[in-house]
Amino acid sequence: MKTTLSQKLFTVVNYVVLTAAAFTMIAPLLQMLAVSLSSPVAADSKKVFLLPVEWTADSWIYILHRQDLWQSFGITVFITVVGTFLSVLLSVLTAYPLAHAKFLIRKHVMFGIVITMIFNAPLIPFYMTVKSLGLLDSIWSLILPGAIGTFNMVIIRTFFMGIPSELEDSAQIDGCHDFRVLFQIYMPLSKPVLATVSLFYAVGYWNTFQRAILFIRDSELHPLQVKLREYIMTPETLEVADMLGNIGYNTTTLKAATIIFAATPIILAYPFLQKYFVKGAMLGSLKE
Repeated sequence: MKTTLSQKLFTVVNYVVLTAAAFTMIAPLLQMLAVSLSSPVAADSKKVFLLPVEWTADSWIYILHRQDLWQSFGITVFITVVGTFLSVLLSVLTAYPLAHAKFLIRKHVMFGIVITMIFNAPLIPFYMTVKSLGLLDSIWSLILPGAIGTFNMVIIRTFFMGIPSELEDSAQIDGCHDFRVLFQIYMPLSKPVLATVSLFYAVGYWNTFQRAILFIRDSELHPLQVKLREYIMTPETLEVADMLGNIGYNTTTLKAATIIFAATPIILAYPFLQKYFVKGAMLGSLKE
């Protein structure tokens, strides 16, 4: 079919708008990366935009040799990997019975679950509950209290409801119990939605901040985002560079390097899940 002038114009405008939107999202990261690779004089004088000025990798060399940063990085990786696994598993185990009509009280249970999306627990009772469970100053306080995200569980449940019941019926005739049906039939068919939900959970755990401030007092257990806040709010933790008189980096370039260091891993995870992301989010929101 011949493309009309209006269609060509729409395509051009669409590309221009999307490119501009993408640039506004990428530009801050590129600017931070450029600052981290620039000289202290250029960074402090605001000469750096998207390309390094007076290129140097000294900031990265200094950051990558900080033991406290790697310790926080390890804690964040543990929280993200273990938390995502537990959250997806618990969400699946919750969504599966709620997707079946034979679970007679599923509507009442769903009503109680959805209420939690509207009314959140007050901060003080939430803190006291975590304290009474003995989770203060524990990495598990960053995982267990929010192990099941209501929105993510609803997405999985809605996806499960779209799977033909005949598959389950035939499996049960062959002697499969519910857990086998779930793990050998439902979950293999649910890779798109599980990948999408896993990404949601992983980003949430990677960016853990508020709960770490509330529940973790031991600085050795601070996750990466709290350590990043510490560097930004209390620059004296990074001023060792200035005190040593090393002109290859200063507090400004070190902050930029730390920000990129904290953001890069979770950004790199997205391309591996991209092919599932849109498909999974859409499929989990179409049927009810």
